[in-house]
Parts: sequence; C-alpha cells; structure tokens
Amino acid sequence: MLLLGGALTALGSADAATPAEGSVSAGGDGSVGWTGGPFAAPNVTGNALDAPDCSAPQSCDDFTLHVDTPSGYGQAHQLKVSVKWSNAAADFDLYLLDAHGDTVATAASSSDPELILAAPKAGSYTVRVVPYAPLGESYHATAKLVDKPANPSPGTQTPPTFTNFKAPKGLQDHNNAGEPSIGNSFKTGATMYQAYLSTYRVSFGHGKAHWSDRSANAASGCPQGSTQSLDPILYTDRTTGRTFESQLTGVDSFTCWTDDDGKTWSPSTGGGIPSGVDHQTVGGGPFTKDAIGNLPTTDYPHAVYYCSQDIVTAFCASSLDGGTTFGAGVPTYDLTQCGGLHGHVKVAPDGTAYLPNKGCGKHAAVAVSTDDGQSWNVRPVPSSTVGDSDPSVGIGANGTAYFGYVGADGRPGVATSTDRGKSWLHGQQVGGNLGVKNAVFPTMVAGSDGRAALAYLGTTTGGDYQNAKKFHGVWHLYVSTTYDGGRHWVTRDATPHDPVQRGSLCTAGTTCGNDRNLLDFMDVTLDKHGRILVGYADGCIGKCVRNPKKNGHDAWATIARQRGGKTLYAKFDR
Repeated sequence: MLLLGGALTALGSADAATPAEGSVSAGGDGSVGWTGGPFAAPNVTGNALDAPDCSAPQSCDDFTLHVDTPSGYGQAHQLKVSVKWSNAAADFDLYLLDAHGDTVATAASSSDPELILAAPKAGSYTVRVVPYAPLGESYHATAKLVDKPANPSPGTQTPPTFTNFKAPKGLQDHNNAGEPSIGNSFKTGATMYQAYLSTYRVSFGHGKAHWSDRSANAASGCPQGSTQSLDPILYTDRTTGRTFESQLTGVDSFTCWTDDDGKTWSPSTGGGIPSGVDHQTVGGGPFTKDAIGNLPTTDYPHAVYYCSQDIVTAFCASSLDGGTTFGAGVPTYDLTQCGGLHGHVKVAPDGTAYLPNKGCGKHAAVAVSTDDGQSWNVRPVPSSTVGDSDPSVGIGANGTAYFGYVGADGRPGVATSTDRGKSWLHGQQVGGNLGVKNAVFPTMVAGSDGRAALAYLGTTTGGDYQNAKKFHGVWHLYVSTTYDGGRHWVTRDATPHDPVQRGSLCTAGTTCGNDRNLLDFMDVTLDKHGRILVGYADGCIGKCVRNPKKNGHDAWATIARQRGGKTLYAKFDR
C-alpha cells in the first residue's frame, strides 16, 4: 500500500504489540523483537488520510522502542526495523514515529518484509504496524542497530557536465511532462521525448535545442495516437531508429510506432493479452541466438517487449514483427516472489531481457529472460533494499548489467552483474560525497562495457521527504557515472542553480496531493557519441527558482544534455 506523506499523528488509539515495548542500545542489546495479531479486518484508511485511522479495535498495533546511542553513532550505524508475515497475499505497513508523533520513516508498499532504515538517534519511538490487508495473519517485527554498509571511495575521474534545455511554451504538454520518456536514434541523431500525450523530436546544435511536435494522430497514420492515457511511455531503439509511443488504457495500451522520427506513424495492437492494468513499459533489442520458437516474422531485426503490472503479478509479451502485434502475456513473477512495482524493460546485446522490480522479498531484483520472453527468472540484488522508487537497469556493449535503485534509507545505490543477474558486484551507495540524503526516480544507462550513468533526483536534506507539512528540502538532478565497470562512481549536480523541486516529493501514487506533480519516474538515454541525455520534468519554474515560498509544482519538459567530460563511449575519448 502507498500512503500520502505527512505528519503521522495518532487518529484514535492503537493497540499494543506483544511485548508492548523494548530497547536497543549501542552498549548492550542491539536487537529486540515483538509480535502482533492475528488480524481479521483491513485498515486502508491511509489511502485517503495523512495517517491511518487507528480508532477501531485491532486497526493499528504500536510498539514503544527506546534507542540508547551516543552522539555521532549514526555516522557508521543505522536503525533497522522490519516486519514480516507468512502469507504472501497479505500486506502490512510499517511506520516509525518520534516522541512528538511525527513521521521519521515509512515502509508502506506491498513488499514482504517491510523495511525501514533510519538514523539511530537516541530517544523513544513508536513503531506502528498497520494491517492493510491482513487475511487473518499475524506479524513478527524486529528492531536492530546495524552497521552501515562499507562504501568504496568515489572515483577520481572528472564527472560530466550538463546543459539543461526546456521545451518551448508553444508546445502542447510542455508543462505537463510528469513521467517523461526519452530516446535517441543513432540513425538520424534525433532525440525523442514523451510528455503525456505529446511526442517531441529534439535536435541540438550551436548550444541550442530545437523542439518540434511529432505526436501520433490520425493524420500521421495512427488514429489511436495521442488521444487518451493513464500512463505515457516512449521507447526508441537506438540501433534501428524505431520509436514507440504507448498510452495506457487500463486494459492494454494505445500504441503507435514510427521509423522517421514521427513524420509518419503506424498502429500497433498495443501489447499482449493477458496484460496488466498499470505501469506499462516498452523495450527491445536483438533476439537471443539459442531461443527455440521465437523467430522474427518480418525483416525487422529486433524483438520488442511490452510489460505491465497487475495486482499480483506482471506480464511481458514479445513481438516478432517489430511491435505491430504481440504474443500472449507471460507472467514474469508472482506475489510470492515480488510485491513491488517494476521499472522499464531493457534488452542486452545477446538478447537477455531484464525487468527490474523494487520489492522482491528483502531486496530489489530483476526478472530475467534468456529465451525472448518465453520464461522469466527472478534474481535479487543482495546489496539492495526495498525502496519507494522503481529501480532501473542499463546494459553495456558487452552485456554487463548495471542496476540502479533507491534503498529503504532513501539513498541511491548501484550494483553490477556480468552473468545476467546471477551474481552482483560492487554494490554501493552513490552521491554521498555531495551530501545526497534522499533520492527518487533512479534511471540507468550504459555505453561501452565499463561505462554507465545513474540519474536521479536528490536532496541534501534527510528525513521523511514525503511529509508535505514539514519537509523543506531542495531537490536537484544528479548524475553518477562510472568509467571502471561500477567499481567507482563520480557524481555531478546537473542543476546546481535551478532546483527541480522544493519541499516534499510524493512517491505514494494516486493518494498524493500537489507534491506528486512529477509522478513516478524519469528517463535517460545516450546519443551516438555516448553523451548522456536525461529526460526529466522540472517542478520548479520561474519565481520558485529563487524564492523557497513559491512552489509552483510544475512539470516542465526538460532535457539535461552532457556538455563536457568523457562520454559513455570510450572510442570518443580525447
């Protein structure tokens, strides 16, 4: 379950856990456990309120946690609180409140277990467990003082620099670009950008960007294009130059494709059946060499995937004819494996397909297909924890997979795999050398096999970033880059003088208020010279840039384009 951020003051009185209180201390017992339940009635009041209503019997369960730690203890340690249950179809949510009843952290997804990582500041806290969908289950919870993971030092390379280009006011949806997608055609050099129902073609030259509307419609050959949408998605195959724009309908999607940067469009069936109701993604790449049964039926050389989220699983369907039609949807995981939302599907040069998920048990993970989408295997990323944002995968030229995520502590993290996600190397957090304490919307891209970049929105303010009343952080676009296969990363604030958002930034879905203007994700791609191109929505325009009290909650279509530094293709190094 996803909850609207805000101060979590008690609405009514909660029941007590068993035992009702306990302590963790740096010099003594560093762990404590408790239980609650069984619970019969669900409590979904957090969907509509700033806090769940705890007035009904067994609607909330509270445990008083005393933390005894010395000053400075949080530099190398953190407080880990988790709650788990037996039935994977059930769902409990977890909240950590300070002595004033304010939210310190939340874990209110559909993952099992739910996990909070917070600063181990001395004091008394309330750990609140809410039976969102209990199904008669009991829960078991623990609180521990744990070491922070060791982190390698930042790299010594100079991080890339960026110039930001905003869409002109004359374009429809220029300020309606929440959840933007971006792609680049190596054939034409065109950058394609999706802002809600509008598809833009962008070209760069002499320090300027030229934006033009290339939206699909009946006049350009695809009547279902740009008509309605629950979620907009764009994907450009950089090799073939084919671009897809997909508009979610809640059953499938209205989808169109173009081979000429949007001058003309062709209709697609949209996706496979069965199909999920939410969070669709389109991707593609080469067919696998050893797959049996999936062979292209036209001269289009690449497979195309349509994946979407359902309530208890996700489905991916593959196309053998360049995205005009799709086969049946194949489950990629079920509720016993993953409870989080998935990110964007990516395909490696050898045809391996990756679908990242933010919550598969204790970790984020990837569902991997090595047979053109006929079957999928879930492969966790051990260094990761479950967070609020969709994770992302970037694939290097020789197949190295780079995984980017935001963990339970709100920090951006990365890991690298050279064996299709079976094992992961160099797991670490990034952005810490610039003071990033909270991040959202991680999005990953890779070029030469040892080079990759993770873009994300970050803030140097810690705490509950979804607390609309009390969080006053300033958000910027950050890009962390590796040039040595993920061993070390360097980070750049790509918008140092122009905040992307002020105040809270809600990632809690449709229950959010005004601070959900940026919606759920952003996107990143490369041009043929390996320059990084980040497609994001700028939520802080005009007076908001200089005045902290002028939050416009905009969503202006914007591209951060690499201006200087080494690109992600080594052959262009100077």
